[in-house]
Amino acid sequence: MDYSTIQDHEQSPWATSPQHSRTPSGQVDPSSPSPAHPPPTISEANDTSTRPSQDTTVVENGHPDEPSTPSTGQQVVSPEQTQASQFSPQLSPQVEQTQQFPQKTQRSAQRYHNQRPRSRQEQPVYRLQPRVTGVERPTRKELFIRFDVHTNLPGYRTTQFRDVRRTHTEFVKLADHLVSANPEAFVPAMPPFATSAGVGTDEDDAKMKIYMQRWLSVVCGNDVLMRDDEVNRFIEGDPGYSPVYKRSQPATGVRRKVIKQFAPPPDDTPELQEARPIVKRFYLGAMDAGQKMDKTVKARRNLGLAEADLGQRFQALNEQEIHPGLKHAYRKLGRVVQTVGDMHAAQGTAEATVLGDPLHHLSNDAFIVKETLTNRHIILRDLVQAQQAVRSKLSATDRLKASSSVRRDKVDEAITALDEARSQENYLAQKSARVTHHLVFEQRAWFARTAAELRASIRELVVREIEAERRALATLESVRPDVRAVDASGGLSRLGREATPARRQTAQNSQGPKGDAWSGVNRRADGLNRSISGSFVATAGGSGETEEGAAAQDDNGSRGGSRNRNVGNFEEQQDDDTDRVDARNAASRLAASTF
Repeated sequence: MDYSTIQDHEQSPWATSPQHSRTPSGQVDPSSPSPAHPPPTISEANDTSTRPSQDTTVVENGHPDEPSTPSTGQQVVSPEQTQASQFSPQLSPQVEQTQQFPQKTQRSAQRYHNQRPRSRQEQPVYRLQPRVTGVERPTRKELFIRFDVHTNLPGYRTTQFRDVRRTHTEFVKLADHLVSANPEAFVPAMPPFATSAGVGTDEDDAKMKIYMQRWLSVVCGNDVLMRDDEVNRFIEGDPGYSPVYKRSQPATGVRRKVIKQFAPPPDDTPELQEARPIVKRFYLGAMDAGQKMDKTVKARRNLGLAEADLGQRFQALNEQEIHPGLKHAYRKLGRVVQTVGDMHAAQGTAEATVLGDPLHHLSNDAFIVKETLTNRHIILRDLVQAQQAVRSKLSATDRLKASSSVRRDKVDEAITALDEARSQENYLAQKSARVTHHLVFEQRAWFARTAAELRASIRELVVREIEAERRALATLESVRPDVRAVDASGGLSRLGREATPARRQTAQNSQGPKGDAWSGVNRRADGLNRSISGSFVATAGGSGETEEGAAAQDDNGSRGGSRNRNVGNFEEQQDDDTDRVDARNAASRLAASTF
């Protein structure tokens, strides 16, 4: 068979294909390799000549883009092959097999090269998703973190790991390794062993679970850190983890302090050049704010202790007082003041937990970011020194070329030194480019993450402060009826104003389910989902005024009628409002009173 007329216009991608060394029909090239199988007999050749080629048909049917050949039982035989088969009948099957082999090779090569490359969208997206399930404290000095991991990264034994238990010390070892081994990533600071809420409390366990989940999510969500071998060993390894490869910073000790005294090297990335001073100021500011917050918490706790002692002293006056009304007032006032002192001590602990701990953590995190940017400056400085070394080696080789007497050992030494300097320069150039590329995105993510964490901490502090002050105010107002009930004229609340007629006593409190009467701000409709206090309306008439006022704003024609209807309600509530303790009544009383 002669397939020389099929697909001659196409060039095979295989340069060594046997098709390119074809010989004329009926002749065998002695340089061509012999067939892998022995030549068939005459009967097998006759059967093959009358049987269609199944391999060729399958390949052609599998690729509709290629020109198809007839798949009938008869094959097209040229006159030259017929004449050659008449003179040498045993040679014809060998020639046919030799010619079919290149054809199959070309078909398979075309089928291989016709495959479309996988697009970028079809490439798998690697993930490492941890989920902290709980924290355990067998003793006050041990902390175990339990978490599950799901991943599709290559190199792991399986895709899911259930109930992985690691101690806090093992997490610290992993964090130290990641900081030293990955200069192109911002490794978040490890959360402390315990929070300010107290070891063993429910709030401490909840906070530690949140902090560890946040740390693991940042580390496992980083494309560089998730591929670190130590992360794999940390998840799959046995208990008692310790890093296998221990790496140190580019410069440590005195050398690092000396390098920091110099001006930073030339930087072609303004975003990173401006980031380090900002991070350093934030680090110093967060550290100073954390220290001042600690002082505030200490003062708040001392205030709580002082108030508790004052409450005990008021209760001691109860035993010496003869007047029954004043005796009851002393006893009730002492208990209330002591309760307020306990509230202030708890408020100090809440302040340390909500804002003090996050400030210290953000300060440590900013310190790691600052040192990572310093490591990049050290790499850039080493790159500048390597470039200077290459230039000095080149100048040395130029002087060697220009010299009259050239020694062979000197030439070899100069060439070796130049190659080593160039290889070091290439290595540092690639490393600095990689570190700069990753740190640009890391810096943006860190700024956004830090701002979100600080904003959430401040918001939680404000909410807790409002709740604590409202609770303290409601507690203090609970003693008001007992103080006014000391005598018939109004008791101690009269403040020496005997000429002024006594007001009607009411038991209304400024703190209620609808908000705070002192704020003067209407409570939002979604107040159940928010901890921000709104206004408190004492009676149903007040809320009716608000609803009718809102409806009147929607309808301009009924505005006057709504005002007339509200006048009656306002006059009915005026007597009760005169004794209500809010901002308006407090101002009017202070203006009309004499001391």
